[in-house]
Amino acid sequence: MTYNTQREKMILPEYGRIIQEMVDICLLIEDREERQECAESIIAVMATMNPNDSQQPDYEHKLWDQLAILSNYQLDIDYPFEVIKPEDITSRPKPLKYPMKRIRYRHYGHLTESFMHKLKDLPEGPEREELMAMMANYMKRSLYNWNRDAMDERKVAADVKSYTDGNVAVPEDFHFASVANGHLPGSNASKKKRKR
Repeated sequence: MTYNTQREKMILPEYGRIIQEMVDICLLIEDREERQECAESIIAVMATMNPNDSQQPDYEHKLWDQLAILSNYQLDIDYPFEVIKPEDITSRPKPLKYPMKRIRYRHYGHLTESFMHKLKDLPEGPEREELMAMMANYMKRSLYNWNRDAMDERKVAADVKSYTDGNVAVPEDFHFASVANGHLPGSNASKKKRKR
C-alpha cells in the first residue's frame, strides 16, 4: 500500500492528485493538437471544482495560470492568455512608501490634525461651531479608545485650542457626547448595541 506521504508532493494541493495526474498525462502526449484538447478539458474540470469562483474577474486567466504552474511550465500548448512567469511568483513586492509625518498627538491621528488646521481658518459662525463640536466629540472618543484613564474633557478642550493656535476654543458650557460604550450616541454601533 502506498501512502500519500510517500508519493510525490503536489504542486497545488487544492486541486488534488487526480488533476495533477491529468496534467502529468497531458505532458506525455506527443501530438500538439491532442495535447491542446487535453489541456482545455483539464481547464473545464478545474472550473467545475470551484463553481462559486467563476464570477470573479479574470477567473479563466487564473485557471490557465494554475495549469502552467501544475505542469512546472513544461506544457507546450497555445495558451489563450499570457501565463504568469515563475519569477513573478517568487519575486517580492516592492515596499510601499509610508508617509512619515510628524503628528503632535498620535492618539488623534494625522487626519484630525490636518482637519483642525483647516478649522482654524474658517470664519466664525454656526458652521465653524458645528464642526468644532463634531471634532471635539471625535477627539474625546479617540482619547477614550487610546487610554480610558487619561480621558478628560478639559484635555480635549485644551488640545482643540492647541491645534488651532488659540483661534478655536471649546466653550465652557459645551456638553460633550457620552462615550461610555466606546461609541458616540447616534452612531450605527451604538444603535445596534441598544437594540439587543
